[in-house]
Amino acid sequence: MQVRWVVTLALALSGVFVAPGGAQAVPGFCPPICDAIPDSAWIEPSSIPLAPVYRWPALAGVAVTAPAPRFEFESWCVTPSSAADPRRYAVAARAAVPNPDGQWNLQVQVIHWRGDTVTGGKAALETLEKARIALATCHLTGPGASPSITTSEVDRIATVISDSGSRVMRAYLLADPASSTVVEVVLWTTLPSQVEWRAVPDAQVLDAMATPLCTAYLGSCR
Repeated sequence: MQVRWVVTLALALSGVFVAPGGAQAVPGFCPPICDAIPDSAWIEPSSIPLAPVYRWPALAGVAVTAPAPRFEFESWCVTPSSAADPRRYAVAARAAVPNPDGQWNLQVQVIHWRGDTVTGGKAALETLEKARIALATCHLTGPGASPSITTSEVDRIATVISDSGSRVMRAYLLADPASSTVVEVVLWTTLPSQVEWRAVPDAQVLDAMATPLCTAYLGSCR
């Protein structure tokens, strides 16, 4: 299975993507609702780390349009933007829950490529692979940023980033080629944090990110 995704990823570099567009979460499923992120695509709030402390809201209710989205870690790593970034042509929405200094902030993004899943799946895998490269070079592009990758698989990444000892981030990235979708869940806080991080297995969070995509994007179940 992993070999198949590696081959797919290699083909991604020559992919062609559909025209730009984006909208916030809406009721329904895809199809027919494919020009916006269906509200069924979001991770369950109870599955997000620190849920017992923060009681995260239903994300569809706070989601907004995210044109040409970028991952939160890219701002810490000062990752250069690219005109060829396939996220420029995706439908995307972002849900954010900000908190004061010393408390954990939350951001979740769902990024979806419309059209056939061969092309969209390539875009999803390419996006994840470029994120992996950006994390590997983060210490070069973002002075003070020090990432530690805790999970690195063909379709998923988890990382912890410390930034000059003044703040820390926990980020989870998932690519689901079957639904042409990438999901980001990221939490960060300034230091010292008033709420201690409660360890959760990476796989548990990443699996929870993947589960709703099967429902939201009909026909994508494996």
